[in-house]
Amino acid sequence: MTKPRISLLLLLSLAAPPAAAQPEPRYEIGVSKNVMIPMRDGVKLATDIHYPSRNGSPAAGKFPALMERTPYGKERGAAAVANYFVPRGYVVVYQDVRGRYQSEGRWVPIRDDPHDGFDTAQWIVAQPWSDGTIGTIGTSYAGATQRALAIANAPGVKAMIPVDAMSNFGRYGVRHNGAFELRWFNWVFTMGNSIDTQTAEAAARRAAADPAAAAALMEIGKTVRDYVRALPLRPGTTPLKFAPDYEAWLIEAMKHGDYDDFWKDHGSSVVDHLAEYKDIPVYHVTGWYDSWGTQVANLNFVELRKAKKSLQRLIVGPWTHSGQALRYAGEAQFTDDAALNVNAWRLRWFDHWLKGQDNGVDREPPVRIYVMGGGDAHKTGAGRLFVGGHWRDEQEWPLARAAATPYYLHAGGLLSPDKPSDHAPITFLFDPRNPVPTLGGNVSSVGTLTYMGAADQRCRPDFWLCTDGKPLSTRNDVLVFQTPPLAADIEVTGRLIVKLWAASDGPDTDFTAKLIDVYPPSRDFPAGVDLNVGDSIVRARYRNGPGKAEFLKPGQPYELTIEMYPTSLVFARGHRIRIDISSSNFPRFDVNPNTGEPLNDNRRWRIAANTVYADPRHASHIVLPVIPAGRE
Repeated sequence: MTKPRISLLLLLSLAAPPAAAQPEPRYEIGVSKNVMIPMRDGVKLATDIHYPSRNGSPAAGKFPALMERTPYGKERGAAAVANYFVPRGYVVVYQDVRGRYQSEGRWVPIRDDPHDGFDTAQWIVAQPWSDGTIGTIGTSYAGATQRALAIANAPGVKAMIPVDAMSNFGRYGVRHNGAFELRWFNWVFTMGNSIDTQTAEAAARRAAADPAAAAALMEIGKTVRDYVRALPLRPGTTPLKFAPDYEAWLIEAMKHGDYDDFWKDHGSSVVDHLAEYKDIPVYHVTGWYDSWGTQVANLNFVELRKAKKSLQRLIVGPWTHSGQALRYAGEAQFTDDAALNVNAWRLRWFDHWLKGQDNGVDREPPVRIYVMGGGDAHKTGAGRLFVGGHWRDEQEWPLARAAATPYYLHAGGLLSPDKPSDHAPITFLFDPRNPVPTLGGNVSSVGTLTYMGAADQRCRPDFWLCTDGKPLSTRNDVLVFQTPPLAADIEVTGRLIVKLWAASDGPDTDFTAKLIDVYPPSRDFPAGVDLNVGDSIVRARYRNGPGKAEFLKPGQPYELTIEMYPTSLVFARGHRIRIDISSSNFPRFDVNPNTGEPLNDNRRWRIAANTVYADPRHASHIVLPVIPAGRE
């Protein structure tokens, strides 16, 4: 196969285009604030309409609409979008979702958004200024509201750009192979991840059943670390009781491990509603360090591309959650072109699908990825590690030419393509009261709990879960397996799947896996760098899938599948590929008490003796999607 060529059109779309290449602004901006749009049950949702204007009056003619339905306050970010798109002939619509900020009703995440999105779209296309077409935008939760629109087959919706979209979150994102992602605990305890005092106060007032309790709700967000250390969360025991809708949902989500209608019909589960999903062009966007990467790339893009006739497009950058305009992810620095010129890039998509412009966006390759690596590993002025990287066009995802290559765990700590020899299994003690700290990773909405993106896997005394500066690899409950220094570069692009043979002395426990790029010592980094690439977890009672819990038989080995989020990275010559196996990764995930009690309702904790097998009959390994040399 010949080496994929980079499209000139795509390079232009990712770079900031010359001013002459963009349509000149033609309209002034008018706005109608707090238009209360009625839903089918009589609840009214607060909506701001930013429209083309001339001489202080609405411009004549009909226009396409760009809509974002958000839980984060319709004023947040709206001005920047309106200032760019309205002068170019778009109506920009921002709406508070049900139960948030200035909208009526009660909040349950995403549950009402299919109907509410449908009713809002129906209202838009009936307006005299509407040309009958709608494009949708928004990130994270506002990506989920787009998925809900498509599942509801909302009228007028012709094209979407859901970025880092919250979807399929009973599989990954809220629950994660049975474990619970504690970023959602933080999201609820901060009344929706409020970013400043003013928005936090407004969110707390709206959430409180009694307005006098708003101050108490604001305070719990400041002490979320204490609350996650004091789990489980029981109803009525914390000030969250003053926001009963929030408390009820969080407690149900934390105890609801089985994958049933509670998760499948939560409003944005694409893979459970493929038949209903509207057949329209969708640009799927995520990052290698995003918290929704598996859902966006491995599930939504793949399944919709098979099920629908309309164009499905995927772009994956080296980004953290909502980081498309950045050139770094945590402690890793990438090339200058890693950042998107977001508005110019979105304009090309919508100009084609909503205005019919023949700008070539429909003829570009269906997949574009940023391949991390290739940098010289110097320390930047901001103190980051220069990882480097480059963009590449592809025809599919996952890549057909990727060779699924098993790297086996060996009892002496070796990671190798060679199969292991006979050796006794390795047993470690997992104390749930002393979990392995989360250092970076595919997280979001974490507030003060941890931080996003790439990070050296060494503790630091200023991090609240660390008491020293030792590497995580020194812990007795972390099993380290690594290759010798690589003799040549190895590109790994695609899904990351660990097949782990393991046992426990109890009825339930967790097993975690983390992929690490081990940098050798250098002048800028004398101790080298242990840079995280991906991680994941499986709650052992859900080892056979998310459907229904099945407890372990103590001492019996089982094969567990742990799939990390996907990546694209060149492990450089002289580096090592490393896998860490443990049983906790906190506060990315809740900690298993090892007792087998009902989820979020344990009264006991126990130290588990957990065992990992690495022998010919129980050949634990990670499957790396290796791109053959010369076929990058």
